[in-house]
Amino acid sequence: MHRKSKNQHHGDPVKKPDGLTDQINQDRSVPSKKNREKQKRKHEDNEEDEQIIDDRLSRKIIQQAREQQSEFDVHDELLAISTQEADPESIERINKIKKTRTEDSEDEDLNVQEDEYEDDEVSIDENDEKALEAFMSGQPRRLLGDIIAEKQAQNQTSPDNDLDPRISSMYEQVGQILSHYRSGKIPKAFKILPNLANWEQVLLVTQPDRWTAASIYQATRLFASNMDAKMAQRFYNIILLPRIRDDIDTYKKLNFHLYMALRKALFKPSAFFKGIILPLCESGTCTLREAVIFASILAKNSVPMLHSAAALLKIAEMNYSGGNSIFIRTLIEKRYALPFRVVDALVHHFIKFRSDTRELPVLWHQSLLSFVQNYRQDISTEQKQALLELLHHQFHHTVGPEVRKLLAEYKCRDEEDEQYAIMDEAD
Repeated sequence: MHRKSKNQHHGDPVKKPDGLTDQINQDRSVPSKKNREKQKRKHEDNEEDEQIIDDRLSRKIIQQAREQQSEFDVHDELLAISTQEADPESIERINKIKKTRTEDSEDEDLNVQEDEYEDDEVSIDENDEKALEAFMSGQPRRLLGDIIAEKQAQNQTSPDNDLDPRISSMYEQVGQILSHYRSGKIPKAFKILPNLANWEQVLLVTQPDRWTAASIYQATRLFASNMDAKMAQRFYNIILLPRIRDDIDTYKKLNFHLYMALRKALFKPSAFFKGIILPLCESGTCTLREAVIFASILAKNSVPMLHSAAALLKIAEMNYSGGNSIFIRTLIEKRYALPFRVVDALVHHFIKFRSDTRELPVLWHQSLLSFVQNYRQDISTEQKQALLELLHHQFHHTVGPEVRKLLAEYKCRDEEDEQYAIMDEAD
């Protein structure tokens, strides 16, 4: 019977001598001389490979830097040509470089938003469409090609608008590229267009009415990013708006690239409203299909309150043309905290139809209902009575009762002010 060691506690594992397998594994863990030399050579090869990669990467970076500097040089020289300061050597150099087009980074929105885009023809109610026709001006809509031809004729008759033949030739070739463009690279000469003082005149040389929808999208990206609101508004109104209207009229729906162009245009909200929405409403030729498509862009995207409020004020004050109701309803349903001045303008917009003998479209009644649902507490007692009286002249069997009910249930803004005043006196 063995006695336990004094230092060995009950349950402690007893260390066993290393077995043959453990000894073999220990021997394998120690590299042999041959293996050490092999590992050394491998390490030296890796260092050499890394050096080669570093050299290649360095040369690539230097090359890209030179190309970037070359692009800056082209920019400066084109600006010099536009001010009649370039020499023939610069012109020749530009004509060579302009043939190489720079890679425009692919917009992630094109991939992200394509899943949300509905490539279906917009369904329009025939009764609503006929009702809106009674409020349209009856004038023919101006096509993009007609607008461009008219402006080119104006430029040719003005001696101050003579364009350098070298610039004209270059941008004619740019226009040919944009007429076949689908994706990828765009000409460098086109990218510097927003920086030219006479950009509008040069732009017309490219024949925008022949551009592909993808070219329109790239141009909108360019102008929205590199121009101030006033100049972007000019591009939206002259090129983007008529092109989109042409496309809707032809295909009864909106091309995906033009849809994305409208989304990009909204990044300059002031230019978007002044260059697209307001002119569309003022034209008197806005169809129901156009109004639905343009309003859907406003509904699906965030728009600053001040710009929307200003647009609501303008639309409410202009002559009614049917499609206005769609834009009014769309902006109302964004539920902004509108200034009282805008609320008052909307009330006046509705009550001025008390004496209108024409049959108002359902869209008008729907916009009235939307207004009462969202801003009934912001109107005065006098305005409330005027709207109730309006229902005696313009009443819809489905919408009318709901409007009357909402007006009767809620207090007006002056009634609430009186209540607060009484509570303050009591305190």
